Amino acid sequence: MISSFSTRIVEAVGARFYYGWVILVVAGAGIFASGAGQSHIFSVFIEPISRDLSIGKTEISSAYGLATLVAAFGLPFMGRLVDRHGARRIMTTVVILLGFACVAFGFAPGLVWLALGFGALRFLGQGSMMLNSTNIISHWFSRKRGFAMGLMLLGFAISMAIHPPVAQWLINTVGWREAWIWIGASTWLLMLPLIFFLVHNAPEPLGLEPDGVAKEEVESGGGADRHGADFGLSLGEALRTSTFYIVAAGLFTMSMLVTALHFFQVPILAHQGLSPTVAAWIFPLSAVVAVATQPFVGRALDRFPTPRVFGAALLMVCASLSSMSFVENPPTAILYGVIFGINNAFNITLFGYMWPRYFGRRRLGSIQGVGQMVGVVGASIGPLPLGIAFDLVGDYGDTLLALAVVPVVVAVLTQFLREPRMPSRSAED
Repeated sequence: MISSFSTRIVEAVGARFYYGWVILVVAGAGIFASGAGQSHIFSVFIEPISRDLSIGKTEISSAYGLATLVAAFGLPFMGRLVDRHGARRIMTTVVILLGFACVAFGFAPGLVWLALGFGALRFLGQGSMMLNSTNIISHWFSRKRGFAMGLMLLGFAISMAIHPPVAQWLINTVGWREAWIWIGASTWLLMLPLIFFLVHNAPEPLGLEPDGVAKEEVESGGGADRHGADFGLSLGEALRTSTFYIVAAGLFTMSMLVTALHFFQVPILAHQGLSPTVAAWIFPLSAVVAVATQPFVGRALDRFPTPRVFGAALLMVCASLSSMSFVENPPTAILYGVIFGINNAFNITLFGYMWPRYFGRRRLGSIQGVGQMVGVVGASIGPLPLGIAFDLVGDYGDTLLALAVVPVVVAVLTQFLREPRMPSRSAED
């Protein structure tokens, strides 16, 4: 019944515009829902968890980092499941489990449960929800993929704008534990109806083509044949290219350092003179800037050489780290928030764009799974230097400036990116 109703929706929408834009909206909602496992929401919970459980910031960041690291190694398996069963079925399972993980996190009695909760939320939210959402967009769009990714990933900016202040309000109103119950319930209410009624894995089974181009255009060579479902490298072939490791190094660096800023934004800004509430509201400021910037980042990826855009993104990470170290009042915090918003627009778009851009759609889930694992491993390491620095010396500034050197070095490396040879074939593994 659900399947036939979903097909009728495709037919009704297809008479008016390309159904991929509906998929884009659902995938954007999925990126928003991943906020339950993203660093920007955890940032507002660090202080209340620390007080309630009587544990230090180094212990919390270590638990967060270790749990995230362990969770990362499940993502290649998740990618293979997406290749085998399709994003629709796997995304449904992920949403259900993510809601239960949120509820369970609110019952954490100590550090071990806290670490397990971090691991589940990071694997299901930051890892699996983002993997499924970017995977499905990569199948529905090819020539317009950068633009589509930019629009879809506005869901992340909206999450940055909504999740931290709403979480802070829930903490103030019902406490940090019950706040997680409400976050889990809202995830189910938002995502499950959208997936059941609107999601389809790819356009071809519906008689459509990526980007909504006519079949005649594809057959004549004017379409996106290079980006067809049977074109691209397998995971093993991708791992034998230098391109894979350069892309991985850039995304690892961005994930590591951006996660550190998300995770410690409220504590750092509070330490440097802002109230926790004002510090939390820098997230919405960055989100507004990301919303305004992200479509332009997507267009830039469609129009300009990818290595140049990739290098610019890494330089924005450097600028974010440097500007945060100089925050001392609201005006300097606003400057940081603007820079960090531009940084987030680059970061989140590139994570969805780079793997299909260089390795095609043929075994995209498996490649994205390994790529997402690389990013999550980076995220697991990111908060540790800042947490250790504060507990040892009582300040974050020098560590922020030292970390700012890393993305500059990696930006140089990305300028050596080359297209891998990608045979077009339809073959069994």
